Amino acid sequence: MHPLRSLLLGAAILAGPCAAAQPSQKTTEKWVTAWAASVQGPYPIGNPSAQPDLRFVFPSAEIGARDQTFRLIVRPDILGRQIRLRFSNALGMRSVTFDDVHAGLQLSGAALVPDSNRPVTFGGKPTITIAPGQSAWSDAATLPFAATGNLAALAYRKLAVSFHVVGASGPMTWHAKALTSSYVSAPGLGAVGAAEDETLFPYSTASWFFLDALDVMAPSDTRVVVAFGDSITDGTASTMNGDDRWTDVLSRRLHAVYGTRVVVVNAGIGGNQIIGPADYSPDKPFPGGPAAVQRLERDLLSLSGVASVIWLEAINDFSRNGNATVDDVEAGLRDGVGRIRARFPDVRMIGATVTSALGSTSAAHGFAEQDAKRKALNDFIRTSGLFDGVADFDRATIDPQTGGMRAEFVPESTTGGPGDGLHPNRAGYLAMGQAIDLDVLLPQKVRAARH
Repeated sequence: MHPLRSLLLGAAILAGPCAAAQPSQKTTEKWVTAWAASVQGPYPIGNPSAQPDLRFVFPSAEIGARDQTFRLIVRPDILGRQIRLRFSNALGMRSVTFDDVHAGLQLSGAALVPDSNRPVTFGGKPTITIAPGQSAWSDAATLPFAATGNLAALAYRKLAVSFHVVGASGPMTWHAKALTSSYVSAPGLGAVGAAEDETLFPYSTASWFFLDALDVMAPSDTRVVVAFGDSITDGTASTMNGDDRWTDVLSRRLHAVYGTRVVVVNAGIGGNQIIGPADYSPDKPFPGGPAAVQRLERDLLSLSGVASVIWLEAINDFSRNGNATVDDVEAGLRDGVGRIRARFPDVRMIGATVTSALGSTSAAHGFAEQDAKRKALNDFIRTSGLFDGVADFDRATIDPQTGGMRAEFVPESTTGGPGDGLHPNRAGYLAMGQAIDLDVLLPQKVRAARH
């Protein structure tokens, strides 16, 4: 049997005879963000994990991509009949033209499920040119494999978003730490995004380029939870291609209770700070990306369907590189939370306590003054009343005897090794994801409608 036909048949069996909507039923829908990758750059400025050698893929950072096709592998937290894609040139220095954009269902590696790949347009045209500092949404694209009315069979399936860079892109906007394998063609190969086999995509990368958000058309009561933060939200030291960041653990818990009515989106950047650096631009890049208060509009406020936000950040502000005061970080949090509430009046704001880095082997972390500042900020997060609830990640991960991270959470899971005492491993992220009170996280009307 044809693979795509098998998938559709499986979805129909799971749906059963009662799952199909009756002709008289009308369900209102809206766009919700189902995947995001907060951008930084220009490439190679950033903190990727398990990155292959990319010198043959991108010989020159100044030239960037050159007449080649990307096949980015992304995992939307839910799927739907229609999606739309947002492409970013936020940190570029010249206009970039994209064409031959496609979205299909990943089979394995760079190969797609046959007959699943569909073209994506922009204003009805196959080409879009994006100026430096700008981004652009695609038109809605219909996914044939998600048209059965029941998406249970597609839970956590990954999409392959393919696109061709016309000419040379110049310095590239990217998200360094994808912890997911994606694929790129050789420079000069041209537009090959329609191909569903893997032969034209010999190179792999552990980062995402240019693509920074994916929306799904979903029922109007769907709620989006955004995790906003630094490398511990981005997933440093978690398993490559393992989807075991604390946000992934939270997603699986929420789907077990609410099905596809709740979405978790990750807006972390490795090395990010709340208030630093003061200036960020393609000419003055920083590995941790723009300060959280500077990137808030692009990476959170512009997303669709936001109902709750979990903000975990500040350990980098208190590092030797940041050296911020507690008062300044608290002021940054107050400013950011105020702006989020102004945009989303019904939002649930969850403050996450900052996990310990005491004794870390990282040169910028692990010293007593940093830990004292971290404890003071955690007291503020727990008691200030700024937040609607607290995710106490500090309590979930700390060793009370040493004041550092629990020993079993230290050895890193990405490539193996002793770990740094700053980033939790898979076991640590599991503990963090389990520590969140779901009833505090979501608005009352969502909790009341629990099925």
